[in-house]
Amino acid sequence: MTVYIDPPVWPGHGRLWSHMVSDVSYEELHAFAAGIGCPPRAFERDHYDVPSHRYADAVGAGAVEIGSKELVRRLTEAGLRRPKHRPPMA
Repeated sequence: MTVYIDPPVWPGHGRLWSHMVSDVSYEELHAFAAGIGCPPRAFERDHYDVPSHRYADAVGAGAVEIGSKELVRRLTEAGLRRPKHRPPMA
């Protein structure tokens, strides 16, 4: 089981955000996110948006810190990347 998180550098709604993904399955990602208190509404296509104040919670629970490009590469190689033009998956 590996969940990855990139640094909180993505601006939105007056704060900075990270992206959290799994390279195994969406089920693994949803279970991990629920375990650290991420609401289901934070899931967007293939990742969870995690506010900067929750970054340490994710890392403390076992999410591996990686750069954004590496995160996308791993997600794509796992076949779990869902670009905006493709239908969302649960």
